[in-house]
Amino acid sequence: MTVDLILAILHHLLVFSMMAVIAIEMTMVRPDMRGREIGRLARIDTVYGLSAALIIVVGVLRVFFGIKGAGYYLVSPSFWAKMATLVVVGLLSIPPTMRIARWRRAAAADPIFTPPLDDVQGVRRFVHIEAGLFLLIPVFAAAMARGF
Repeated sequence: MTVDLILAILHHLLVFSMMAVIAIEMTMVRPDMRGREIGRLARIDTVYGLSAALIIVVGVLRVFFGIKGAGYYLVSPSFWAKMATLVVVGLLSIPPTMRIARWRRAAAADPIFTPPLDDVQGVRRFVHIEAGLFLLIPVFAAAMARGF
């Protein structure tokens, strides 16, 4: 196997995994969450952050060590649209992560803690927007792979 193939496989698996994590978060963030569920959600959110970091690392490795090389990617408008979308998705993930961390601390102190409905609705809104924008990333990737 070539380095390029290994990096491509890892990159795709990580992207699919991150979308799965977003889908899991969409189902887990509910008004009736308590203690252990909030703890699980916090762990899932950590996996989200780790997968995002690994996607970036593997993506950078693909740019510089893949078959196409940096010259191909760095002049591609589709590549930059994909990167900009990833940055926006990453920035949108910050408020939910901060809120989930607060819920986790509150649930650790009070096992019957339930997040306020407004907080839950706000986090759900962010996660849904993240998911919608995340769907653009493979669109830009497909365009990039075809030279657009």
